[in-house]
Amino acid sequence: MGKLVALILLGAGLALVWERFLTLGERLNAHREVESVEPQNCRLIEGIENGSEDIDILPSGLAFISNGLKYSGMPDLAPDEPGRIFLMDLNEQNPRVQELNISGGFDKASFNPHGMSTFIDKDQSVYLYVVNHPHMDSTVEIFKFEEQQRSLVYLKTIKHKLLKSVNDIVVLGPEQFYATRDHYFTNFLALFEFVMDLRWTHVLFYSPREVKVVASGFSSANGITISLDKKYIYVADVSDKNIHVMKIQDNWDLTELKVIQLDTLVDNLTADPDTGDILAGCHPNAIKLLMYNTEDPPGSEVLRIRNALSEKPVISTMYANNGSVLQGSSVASTYGGKLLIGTVFHKALYCEL
Repeated sequence: MGKLVALILLGAGLALVWERFLTLGERLNAHREVESVEPQNCRLIEGIENGSEDIDILPSGLAFISNGLKYSGMPDLAPDEPGRIFLMDLNEQNPRVQELNISGGFDKASFNPHGMSTFIDKDQSVYLYVVNHPHMDSTVEIFKFEEQQRSLVYLKTIKHKLLKSVNDIVVLGPEQFYATRDHYFTNFLALFEFVMDLRWTHVLFYSPREVKVVASGFSSANGITISLDKKYIYVADVSDKNIHVMKIQDNWDLTELKVIQLDTLVDNLTADPDTGDILAGCHPNAIKLLMYNTEDPPGSEVLRIRNALSEKPVISTMYANNGSVLQGSSVASTYGGKLLIGTVFHKALYCEL
């Protein structure tokens, strides 16, 4: 009798797994075609060839761009090159990128940068926090930006048992931040979670005094950013194709207010510094990203979400391309009428709006 029950349970489990596999194409937008939406004044950024996964722009118009993210299952156009951070001055008439030198004894050979966030202290010193995956681990690196030398000085590495498979980060104060945790670097678990539609990923709060989970139940928590008034956090759930709007509580816990559902897989988020609108780098047909084919590359999409706190947010497309120009867009950020669009492993785009 026990064997029969076990066989019945096994059969039911396999049937459920098979049913989940059959819905993968729909969840990954396998058959979605992208209608082109491209501003006239756009150009690829010379010097960026193997990714620009995250972009953070200072109020002064200096943009930090992460480059060279590597993880299993994603295309890698420069497997032998370590990650780098580029700088672009958007105040220049014809802005170009330059690689930032990193000093201070940092292990540049294992640098594998992911999400980034900047912090400006009361003395106007700029600090760059970078999610790093050396040897497929997860750490948060803190650098001080030396503007005159256009370089980064390594200050500290943050490690913690809860900071595993971190994706993105938003800094709140000195050594204080929210971070999204998914399972990108535990590949079997990530695939199992996605297929079975499990909700085991979450948002963490980190400070030197306390580290805790502050929001959970995400299918795959990805990009994260903060509202201009510092009262709300926006979290992208990439596989659920939505954005969670969450209120910051006095104890740093997050309370969900609403979910904005979209028809595309949402990656990194930024807030427009002029309007507060959410800008989302998206993957319109993500199955092409996972099953990369140079003859049929993944498309790119950037959405603007206005009035995120209202009952009916207004969603518009800022950029869309079928992969002929830009493949696998992961982030978009604006400054002074200029738009930067980054990708997971491909190039980066500069547009004048």
